[in-house]
Amino acid sequence: MTPSEQIKEKLDIVEFIKGYLELRPAGRNFKALCPFHGEKTPSFIISPDRQIWHCFGCGEGGDVFKFLMRHENLEFHEALTILAEKAGIELKRISPADARQFGVLYDINNTAAAFFEDHLTASPETLSYLQGRGINKETIIGFGLGLAPAGGDDLVVNLINRGFSINDVVRAGLAIKTERGQYRDRFQRRIMFPIHNHFGKIVGFSGRILPNFEKEEVAKYLNTSETPIFSKSRILYGFWQSKKFIRELETAFLVEGQMDFLLTWQDGVKNVVASSGTALTADHLRLLRRSAKKLILGFDPDQAGLKAAERSIDLAGTYDFVVSLISFGDFSDPAEAARQKPGFLKDAISRAKPAMEYYFDQYLTSSNLKTIERRKTSLRLILSKVKNLWSPVERSHWLRELSYRSGIPEGGLAAEMDQLSEDYRGITSTTETRQEKRKLERRELVALQILGLVAMKNKFGLLVEPYLLLMPPSYKEAYKLIVGKHVPGSQLPAPNEEIQEIVNFASLRGGMEFVNFEEEQLEVELKKLINELQYEHLKRLRDETGRLVLLSEQSGREEELMTHLKQLDEIVKKLHDLKNVKEEVKKTST
Repeated sequence: MTPSEQIKEKLDIVEFIKGYLELRPAGRNFKALCPFHGEKTPSFIISPDRQIWHCFGCGEGGDVFKFLMRHENLEFHEALTILAEKAGIELKRISPADARQFGVLYDINNTAAAFFEDHLTASPETLSYLQGRGINKETIIGFGLGLAPAGGDDLVVNLINRGFSINDVVRAGLAIKTERGQYRDRFQRRIMFPIHNHFGKIVGFSGRILPNFEKEEVAKYLNTSETPIFSKSRILYGFWQSKKFIRELETAFLVEGQMDFLLTWQDGVKNVVASSGTALTADHLRLLRRSAKKLILGFDPDQAGLKAAERSIDLAGTYDFVVSLISFGDFSDPAEAARQKPGFLKDAISRAKPAMEYYFDQYLTSSNLKTIERRKTSLRLILSKVKNLWSPVERSHWLRELSYRSGIPEGGLAAEMDQLSEDYRGITSTTETRQEKRKLERRELVALQILGLVAMKNKFGLLVEPYLLLMPPSYKEAYKLIVGKHVPGSQLPAPNEEIQEIVNFASLRGGMEFVNFEEEQLEVELKKLINELQYEHLKRLRDETGRLVLLSEQSGREEELMTHLKQLDEIVKKLHDLKNVKEEVKKTST
């Protein structure tokens, strides 16, 4: 048994999550407001039987490890250490290899950082370049800046000579294997910025190409690839040093890159973090939300920066941040402002404009209000931003302000906002607050509900088994996992990640939907769903046979056409009969 399995066996997921959320009973399960997205009605379900959780609002789910990793923004090995201690399990005694698997990556990154620092110290030309950009010696040393040389495999050779295996160096994201099977340094001819996790450990690097080697085909910035200890969508550059100041001020100043961060920090603004060349993510915001209530954006005032700012405003609004933007005046970015006019950023931050005022200025222009069509489009776009805000108080405030600026009564604006669909974007909006997910087909939804009932009452499997062939293949395999038996006609291996997810989802959904049903009601509901499954299957057959009829007709194959027409007629009759049954059942149940 692995350490993670031992931990899950010892820890009760319900008791653990109780330390974070207020839980309410829901039959055999528990429910709560989801901590990973804003909601007013609980859709976060925890199953003590299966020791899993799932949110039916945002689609997130998993075990106790996944919850802790998402809630605290931790990597797996960090969650493993915390949960092992809570479960009273000594990791080293159980699995030295497990501890080494992650520890060696930290050791490699620390060794690499020292290697890069030594090369920077030995390069007057690079030091001169950094100083020309405004970075002083104290900042260079304090943040461990370095230089990746142009040797090709200098770092790889250095690390191997120090006793690290090439496989671990590759796992750390510092080496790449060529087509000829040789190992080369991932970073060459670059100024290196070590990236720390929020505990202060080096987990990766960002490298800026040296000015002499800038080319269109060469990336200006290159990050460590995703590793077991590094994920750029979850780590903010500089947070390990600035979190104390962010907590004190309850405000985070967000910039785009390392140079922006370093020069801003050097200029005395200590509550700064950088997204390091990646879009702001929900994980970033959850990390910041534990320390800050306000988020001030300092993105470049070019078109790309403004789009990034709008995406960030909309996403941050769903996490209850009060968001503002600063104006750079004649400067192109925070780095230039800090270098050319010390103290400018502090003043600009004190005068930061609320995000909604930014939207008013952007979309309530005189040209946008000339015609009713333009006015309606602009107002709907702003209303979609207001609707996105987590706080009802904020929504009310900005609705009142919008009424004042547009001359339209507040009641009319509120009615218009209520009519907007959840995913309204408008023509110029760049909102990306929800992950695009494939919608389940009706047949899949019905199969999920059936599996949910089987998970609640295993004996229902006898009623379901004759109809398994009507389900999608992965749902048949999920049935096998639930009832623990072989499924006739089954071909997919089990279990795999997709099938396990279906099992978990179906089990929790069944527990949520049918929690107050008596056993007789459950059986009636199951028969309705089986009837629905047959109906959906016949609809698919009707559509497929209809296509065959059309193809036979077009190709002039008379005999084949008559066969398909006969099949289509039989299918349509069966559909008609099933429809009558559905209507009768509906009448008797009302």
